[in-house]
Amino acid sequence: MDEYATRKGRNYGTVLVDVETRRPVDLLPDREASTLAAWLAQRTGIEVVCRDQAPFFAEGAAAGAPQAVQVADRWHLWHNLSEAAERAVAQHRRCLRVLVPEAPQPVVADAAPADEPSGSPWPTGHRFADRTRSRHAAVHELLEAGHSRRSIQRQLGMTYRTVQRLANAATPEELFTGQWQNRTSVLDEYKPYLDDRWNDGCTNAWKLWEEIVPLGYKGSYGRVRAYLHKTRTSPRPVTARPPSPRAVAGWILRRPESLAETETLQLKTVRAHCPELDALTRHVRSFATMLTDRQGQRLPDWLDAVRQDNLPSLHTLAAGIDRDRDAVIAGLTLPWNSGVVEGHVNRIKMLKRQMFGRAGFALLRKRVLMS
Repeated sequence: MDEYATRKGRNYGTVLVDVETRRPVDLLPDREASTLAAWLAQRTGIEVVCRDQAPFFAEGAAAGAPQAVQVADRWHLWHNLSEAAERAVAQHRRCLRVLVPEAPQPVVADAAPADEPSGSPWPTGHRFADRTRSRHAAVHELLEAGHSRRSIQRQLGMTYRTVQRLANAATPEELFTGQWQNRTSVLDEYKPYLDDRWNDGCTNAWKLWEEIVPLGYKGSYGRVRAYLHKTRTSPRPVTARPPSPRAVAGWILRRPESLAETETLQLKTVRAHCPELDALTRHVRSFATMLTDRQGQRLPDWLDAVRQDNLPSLHTLAAGIDRDRDAVIAGLTLPWNSGVVEGHVNRIKMLKRQMFGRAGFALLRKRVLMS
């Protein structure tokens, strides 16, 4: 059994197929557990029910055919494991940096220009720096000419406090510290995360702001945008990007003998530098062996091993499998699966398009069962 959409995202029905004859048996107008249970209760000879892990199918099969063995579909089990593996790799994306060669260090000039003292935090050409330097020079020129600070205040139109600050500073650079330099920001804690996501290719400031708000960021969107604007406009060395979490998850999910030599070496490097991804690889390959060799009796040991490691996405998967343990063990042991249903779901889509909304469920059911 499987679901099909009469209106995608809104209305769904249920298609039932005989796995031995590979022919559709019936079409139900919805996917409610009660409807399925009533249909199964009228057919007492059913021995095996192949389904995915949807709760309404599990409840309907248990109520309508308690004598039948429920079998979880292997394709859906592997698909769920694939999604959990990709989430686990994404949670440890920093470990993937080990695959990127270090960027060359920028060349440092031997000496600073004569008109720009070494270590100046404000370069020549900065509006604030240039204005401060010119005012500092004007004040010290008048001081050397013998003018008092009150006289300089009147001549230059400055406040007395400003004249004092300029006069007391031996060089303009002494004035470039204070509120503009080394200020802490509410964004500081989240800058490493923003840098990682930027390097992953996400350059949308609004999306990144939405990502760090659940992490505890209390600041404004404008602060995030300003920080990313500096990153966007600053010259950056051209460096290689680490592989995406999806690519690395693909290496873990594929058969080891099907990987290219470079992929094998890269996966080996990642596993050596990240214990969590090493554990993930072991768990995925162990599950693959269970699935292909029909070793369902090993499932309890696999679940216990998964819970021993710090892999939250696999813990969520394990909890879902544990709730449906008997059906999953049967799916990993018996030869039955729901693959035959997928072809009929595609055929239902084709028949729906042919009718283009001009007929209802009754005609669709007749065409599916009689064609």
